[in-house]
Amino acid sequence: MAVLNWKHHVLIQSLLARGPLTEKEFHTIFTGITDHNPGTHQEKFNDYLLKINRELSYVQLDLRACRDQYDGRVYYGVVNNVSDEQSKLGTKYSVPQIAFFKAIVETISQDITAQGSISSIDALNIKLENQVLINSLGSQSQDGSLSIPAAFRNFAMSQKEKTLDQLVQDKWLCYTEDDNIGVGVRSILDLRSWFHNAEVPSCEVCNEAGLKAKLCPNEGCTVRIHRYCLKKRFSQRGVIVCPSCDTQWQYQPPKIEPIELEVEAKGPTQSQPPSSSIQSQPSLRSRRKRQRLSQNDDAETVGFSSQASLPTSDVKRVTRSSARLR
Repeated sequence: MAVLNWKHHVLIQSLLARGPLTEKEFHTIFTGITDHNPGTHQEKFNDYLLKINRELSYVQLDLRACRDQYDGRVYYGVVNNVSDEQSKLGTKYSVPQIAFFKAIVETISQDITAQGSISSIDALNIKLENQVLINSLGSQSQDGSLSIPAAFRNFAMSQKEKTLDQLVQDKWLCYTEDDNIGVGVRSILDLRSWFHNAEVPSCEVCNEAGLKAKLCPNEGCTVRIHRYCLKKRFSQRGVIVCPSCDTQWQYQPPKIEPIELEVEAKGPTQSQPPSSSIQSQPSLRSRRKRQRLSQNDDAETVGFSSQASLPTSDVKRVTRSSARLR
């Protein structure tokens, strides 16, 4: 049985204390305690991770890596491999908050256009009563109907706003570039098996859940590929052809990529925890106010309100063809 030393312990503790870390942050910690750069000592780096996972397996934990589906950056984190009643005792979130989070993730994962996000207004308009009906969380009344728990009925809008900010701070959710709500890196790490069991379409290149992805131009084809996987595939081949229907893909590198690289280069160091960047983000209330101001400006110019005010039920009825027309 492999024996871990203090260097292994530091790596584990950094992930447990600070949550998922970017590849750059995790490599910086590894270099600081081992004097070896993972880029030039990949075998030694992999050996450390292998020994750590052997020991973590005894307590049903796993050190994993994943890619943020919105910017393609690699993250490392420690996740729980067991989902039982005992493991639920370790969460700081209440039952209504967990149901609210689950409803958001389900709404995003069921989007056939693979936008990977919903507006904050749609998220706040989610009714927890639907979660009770789906998961049978309520109790049977005398007439046989399902009664809604008081904690769900009394879950106010202000509580939803506070919960969203907490979920973003803990990296279960994230704010996208257009101020929508997306799936956070901790969810991507921890809910891998859930996405598979929920039959969320996977990326054709990396086989991970394609929450935020590009769809095949052929409407009869179900192939979807992450933007960063599409970029990798495009760099290897001059012309991208759908691996399923042979339809040619039109690919244009995102214009915002140089900005992302600059932000990553100026990211937090080992002495500056990544959570500080999250805490400095505007709260959901200020983001909603900014969205409303933007929507009012658009309404005055174009003559109709923004589509962000549509209820969630209308968003789910969007087809791939209508989405392309927009």
